[in-house]
Amino acid sequence: MTVTAKRLVNGRAGLLEKLLAAVRTEFRTEIYLPAPDDPVFVSAACTVADCERVVHQRGLCNGHAIRWRQRGRPPMEDFLADPGRPVRGRTLPACSVEGCHFGANGFGLCSRHRDRWVRSGRPDPAAWDARPLVVDQVPAECRLMFCTLWVENQQKILCKNHEDRWRRAGRPDIEVFVVDCELNGTASIDLRGLPPQLTLEFQYGLQCRADAHHRTTPPNTVMQAVRLAKATGVTSLLDLDESQWREGAKSQQVRDPVLFLIEARDAVETLDEGAGWEVEYPRDVWRLHKLPGISTPATSTVPRPRVRLRFDRIAQPWLRDLGKRWTRLRLTSGLSIAAARAGLDAVTCFSEFLTLVGVDRLADVDRLLLERYLGWVASRPGGHGVKRTRVGGLNLFFQAVRQHRWDETLPGTAAFHPGDIPPAPDQPSRRLAEHVMTQVESEDNLRRWPDPAGRLVTLILVRCGLRISSALTLDFDCIIHDGQGAPYLRYFNTKMKREAAVPIDEELQAAIREQQQRILERWPQATACLIPRQHANVSGNLRMPDSSYRRKLGRWLATCDIRDEHGRPVHLTPHQWRHTFACRLINRDVPQEVVRVLLDHESSRMTAHYARITDQTVRRRWEEAMKVNIKGERVALDTDGPLGQAQWAKTRYGIATQTLPNGYCGLPVQKTCPHANACLTCPVFVTGPEFLPELRDQRTRTLTLIDNATTCGHTRVAEMNRQVADNLTRMIDQMQEDPGLGEETADAS
Repeated sequence: MTVTAKRLVNGRAGLLEKLLAAVRTEFRTEIYLPAPDDPVFVSAACTVADCERVVHQRGLCNGHAIRWRQRGRPPMEDFLADPGRPVRGRTLPACSVEGCHFGANGFGLCSRHRDRWVRSGRPDPAAWDARPLVVDQVPAECRLMFCTLWVENQQKILCKNHEDRWRRAGRPDIEVFVVDCELNGTASIDLRGLPPQLTLEFQYGLQCRADAHHRTTPPNTVMQAVRLAKATGVTSLLDLDESQWREGAKSQQVRDPVLFLIEARDAVETLDEGAGWEVEYPRDVWRLHKLPGISTPATSTVPRPRVRLRFDRIAQPWLRDLGKRWTRLRLTSGLSIAAARAGLDAVTCFSEFLTLVGVDRLADVDRLLLERYLGWVASRPGGHGVKRTRVGGLNLFFQAVRQHRWDETLPGTAAFHPGDIPPAPDQPSRRLAEHVMTQVESEDNLRRWPDPAGRLVTLILVRCGLRISSALTLDFDCIIHDGQGAPYLRYFNTKMKREAAVPIDEELQAAIREQQQRILERWPQATACLIPRQHANVSGNLRMPDSSYRRKLGRWLATCDIRDEHGRPVHLTPHQWRHTFACRLINRDVPQEVVRVLLDHESSRMTAHYARITDQTVRRRWEEAMKVNIKGERVALDTDGPLGQAQWAKTRYGIATQTLPNGYCGLPVQKTCPHANACLTCPVFVTGPEFLPELRDQRTRTLTLIDNATTCGHTRVAEMNRQVADNLTRMIDQMQEDPGLGEETADAS
């Protein structure tokens, strides 16, 4: 059976009709010419002055690249200074005789003037008195739109020079030759010569790539893909699967053309078969990028990763079916891809064990068999975490089979118990030594980041304790302010699937503003993310991948030569900064509940539970009391939402670390006080009615100090304390205006 017949049997007979209905008019052409300002199919112009061709290699068009190689690859600056005459195929020299537009045939003369010059005795061409030709009518110009030379014969449509090239090309169809000449060196995509359906599939692939608006694709890349498809002799991209396309192009050592072929094939297959669970579930290899809402939200502008879940490695059909049901349930319930993949690995490992021991029925899976499985897993390579997941994941699988009654033959004794796996060994602290952090936070080293976005991510990770996944998914507008105007970084907790906020200082706020300005300069229409991907990101809405930042971080650490206490190069992970951030707070005697809020953890251990109760009591009294700053203005706390939690964490930290006799410190967590022993002139100082007796006493002592300084002629001391006295008076007067102040004052007395 032929390949085409197989495809018809498999139900793809209607694909041609679907393609005809899906491909829009602007793409349904054999020669696609992108607009000059097309953001996707873009090609740079040749760096040689006055050359209109597009770049082929090293910033040069194909003609100039060949000429550069023929000259022995000189320095590019020297070549650009003297690139030679225009490349062949565009501007051809005309006859040097004034008024003659026939093509030059030798000595700068056309064939007719050259004959006259020879008959005149070959005088000096510059001094030869040549006369224009006398013609009955002006000859027609060459058929090529860029050529202004006259044709030699009125029965022909090409000038003599282009006609010579047409003969050397084997005398192809004249119209085809004209089109080829006009396309030479231009940003064009030529689909001529492909089978009809394959042509439509390429057109649909171009349309999908343009609609996605993500990856830039020079037309030269598409033409390489076209030549690869022609070389295979297929009539449809579906004739080969993805692995076959990759294998066939390995010898070519090309990446982007193969990627375009694979994406175009995927788009055509989706058009033919559809997408969703009804299509993917029967397959033994699930393609998660074809399941909207699983790997990323359906409304997200970020392209879904091309993740595969392989059930073909499960040898037992009954176990494979149960594994599919369990994995689908976990994915649709909101479980992450990583967790679903770990569960699938546990089932796959169990399948390997069943094949080894010769068990082929679920009814034979009892406690005795599972004890043998525990011993087998313990002997397999892998760390404690891998072995624990393969046992724990399998136990969850058995629980789901029983709970949903997928197979009643599973024995009740088929279960693992808490003591079946040795407890995890105590992990050493992952915090980084201050010796290393001093180098990381050095301004000189931070300035050595080649990418400003990478430097900003590093600052956010160090100063805010975010996970790398949360830092890279920050929205463009990620800064919010509380009632005091203090800045907070709003982010999405990717692990807990909720919004949160953390207080930041003015320096980090300024760095974020600079990043926003850089984004607006590159993408004036603005983007949805603060840390966009630098390449293959036409719209600017693609976020920097985790792997990209890690590679940049590794290169930056090597460039800065950051070393530990023993002089060894430091290899760190972004998550270690989160541990360091938490440890620094704990060492400053910040309550554990405050650390929990700043890190946005879901829960703490029992000791943290009591800390949470204490903080709730203190916070309730704080919210009920009236707070004023040094200007006598009321200070309001936002009590609801993630900002309220973050603001309370900042305030609670100030109470814990800056115990003042007459108020609290509202300084952000990451900053040190620049107003030492001057809280009453500090812009972030706040106080309340509970400190009214101390404030009155301090005002009395301050006024006495002013009188003594004035009497002694100490003008400077008097001026410094007069501002303190004025601030005290404003705060006391504001709090005395409160109707319930008398009762609170009496209680305080």
